[in-house]
Amino acid sequence: MIMKTLTKTDFLFPGQKNVYHGKVRDVYNINDDKLVMVATDRISAFDVVLPEGIPFKGQMLNQIAAKFLDATRDICPNWKLATPDPMVTAGVRCKGFPVEMIVRGYLCGSAWRTYKSGAREICGVRIPDGMRENEKFPEPIVTPTTKAGQGAHDEDISKKEIIDKGFATLEDYATLEKYALELFKRGTEIAAERGLILVDTKYEFGKYDDDIYLMDEIHTPDSSRYFYSEGYRERFEKGEPQKQLSKEFVREWLMENGFQGKAGQQVPEMTPTVVEGITDRYIELYEHITGETFVKNEDEDLIARIEKNVDEWLALK
Repeated sequence: MIMKTLTKTDFLFPGQKNVYHGKVRDVYNINDDKLVMVATDRISAFDVVLPEGIPFKGQMLNQIAAKFLDATRDICPNWKLATPDPMVTAGVRCKGFPVEMIVRGYLCGSAWRTYKSGAREICGVRIPDGMRENEKFPEPIVTPTTKAGQGAHDEDISKKEIIDKGFATLEDYATLEKYALELFKRGTEIAAERGLILVDTKYEFGKYDDDIYLMDEIHTPDSSRYFYSEGYRERFEKGEPQKQLSKEFVREWLMENGFQGKAGQQVPEMTPTVVEGITDRYIELYEHITGETFVKNEDEDLIARIEKNVDEWLALK
């Protein structure tokens, strides 16, 4: 059975000013004061959108993000107003800071690669000597990146550079860092209840009515890395790779098939079996992270359903 996927949207909602098509999400500006964010079934890796959509991926990511936005609203205000459709979050339109706040609890990924090359400072943060891959930091660290435009890569940036370039005032940066660390602490606690370790994640913030709001998604497998708690210590002591809960498995499949997003490389064929396998892994991610059984919202016409649900929500506003 070929399942329906949503890989392209071209809605015209009441009051729509413009639309931004991201790698995964399509963001509709409504009257310059609200956003309707559609989580599509597109999947990206190595900054490339892959040719096949993943059934139910958009629904899963949207529902995870909505759940964590609700679970952290006591820490800081966020942009979400409603989820009018399983694949849609609607909220207030914020003026975003041009940086992403990356919080790391463990030395891995790009931070480990930088550390292994001999660097002992990341984004202006000093890292102790003698650390090993996947080792827990004494305290979580904040390593911001620039928020690159389409086709560009995010780059590491320090607190000093953010303030010197006018991306944020000293006062606003202090709030961004405070919120990011508190959100990470809450995410860590929720993950621990599920037998998981929140390893690192990213947060995006913006201003709405002069207040700083959390924007976009939060604690999803597309924006975060999780390890399984069980066996973490044994694997670490033996220097073995950790069992991860993230979309790293997609990157690994691509690399095994000769693709890393470099010029001249071809994306390997995404057969129905491969696509179904990715859906199954995302369902595993969803159920571990939320502690809930995933219920597939199977509709023949996803476009018509989303349009109807969003139009009805906007009519009430």
